[in-house]
Amino acid sequence: MAPILLLLSAICHLIVIVGLTLHPTDFLIGTEPQLSFNRTDLHSASLDFGKMTSIEPTAVLHPSSAADVAKIIKLAYESGHGFVVSARGHGHSINGQSQAANGVVVQMSGSSGAPVAPVVSEKLMYVDVWGGELWIDVLKSTLQYGLAPKSWTDYLYLSVGGTLSNAGISGQAFNHGPQISNVHEVDVVTGKGEVVTCAENKNSELFHAVMGGLGQFGIITRARIALEASPQRVRWIRVLYSNFSVFTHDQEYLISLHGQPSSKKFDYVEGFVIVDEGLINNWRSSFFSPSNPVKISSIADGGNVLYCLEITKNYYNHSDPQSVDQEVDALLEQLNYIPASVFTTDLPYVEFLDRVHKAELKLRSKGLWDVPHPWLNLFVPKSRIADFDQGVFKGILGNKTSGPILIYPMNKNKWDAETSVVTPNEEVFYLVALLRSALQNGDEALTLERLSDENRQILKFCKDEKIDIKQYLPHYTTQEDWMDHYGEKWPQFYKRKMEFDPRHILATGQRIFEPSFISKMKSW
Repeated sequence: MAPILLLLSAICHLIVIVGLTLHPTDFLIGTEPQLSFNRTDLHSASLDFGKMTSIEPTAVLHPSSAADVAKIIKLAYESGHGFVVSARGHGHSINGQSQAANGVVVQMSGSSGAPVAPVVSEKLMYVDVWGGELWIDVLKSTLQYGLAPKSWTDYLYLSVGGTLSNAGISGQAFNHGPQISNVHEVDVVTGKGEVVTCAENKNSELFHAVMGGLGQFGIITRARIALEASPQRVRWIRVLYSNFSVFTHDQEYLISLHGQPSSKKFDYVEGFVIVDEGLINNWRSSFFSPSNPVKISSIADGGNVLYCLEITKNYYNHSDPQSVDQEVDALLEQLNYIPASVFTTDLPYVEFLDRVHKAELKLRSKGLWDVPHPWLNLFVPKSRIADFDQGVFKGILGNKTSGPILIYPMNKNKWDAETSVVTPNEEVFYLVALLRSALQNGDEALTLERLSDENRQILKFCKDEKIDIKQYLPHYTTQEDWMDHYGEKWPQFYKRKMEFDPRHILATGQRIFEPSFISKMKSW
């Protein structure tokens, strides 16, 4: 009885804050109280991977079903004063996007696992999963049937609903498109508290809205993900370039093969920029364990920047090793990398997909994971990528970095234009991801202030040079900036918001729309 009384007392506190005219027991969802006011829960929900902002909610909901999510949103929608609701998966946002000031955070992912187990259809090649399911657990469940999703993110400890609300990209996107291009159907709880099943041919407006919709139109509680036969092994290859135009030419050639049979293309195409002497040797030692260190100046055309092309070829346990070698060699023969810079390894498919988690464990052991992450992710049009290289990689960035700088091209025709995502208006565009960590190790170049300032310089450079970039995992603080981000898509985005979340209850941490009851809330 005492815990229930304590809970009701906390609920009364919530009612006082947001001005709800409800009885406290209306907040008891289902047969067990799942609305938590526990200080540990509130603190956890106030944090994210970015470690740059912290805002505590009033409560945290641990749902056991889509109905639980619908009930809390419906309470917010129908109440006289309202309160905000934000979904949180694994907490991997950078700038507080999943935080809910004076509101409720719906904790979709949790230590107790998903409330609904994944359901695999071998015949129809899909898996139904809870929106808070982590991709690593999706993979584990589908591998039991010899199947796997087609498109991935580099890091698997992210929630399905979280990545689908952004796009979900990795080196497979050139071939299969982003993760949002590989979804058959979703269940969504709208900002009105309605549970809606939608797909390309069913409630399609909502379906397209939530794909890459930054949580603005609803919370994804179930997703039906397309599957393919899972490979068992991967040939993982890295080659180096000192000439940027040669590097991008080869990347663009490889993604142009997306329509070819699997034997005539790589399965994954990424790349990264090396501006740090230490990074190249850390990269090589973690990948190939060479005995002799490499100096950038010794192979970099008189400059201080190298480029690494990263590619893979998937194969099966029953594959003929000689055939795999021949397919890889035939593709490598078309490339113009630095001779003798080929580093290769073979490993199980799961180990390759989960490669970033291994790096995470190493960083955690050194106390270097739970630090600020002023990440900046940009889509850069192909026609201006060389200008970006000159101004940023060879200009703004110094010769020290504290995290990978990814760069790889994608094909626009693999992205559905009806979704909420915006990309550059060219058939090929690049992801440039500066995935840096701020460190307090005495090096001024690696502080949060310095890295954040470099990010601002990069954005200003693009604006001054009229490089029509689009932010991926975007972060803006004014609606005017958001309108500029969405461009010609803004009227559609706004119309969808008015239809599916008219009181602006959802995902206010994105700072796109102010809640209609903003006067009752703490000022942003």
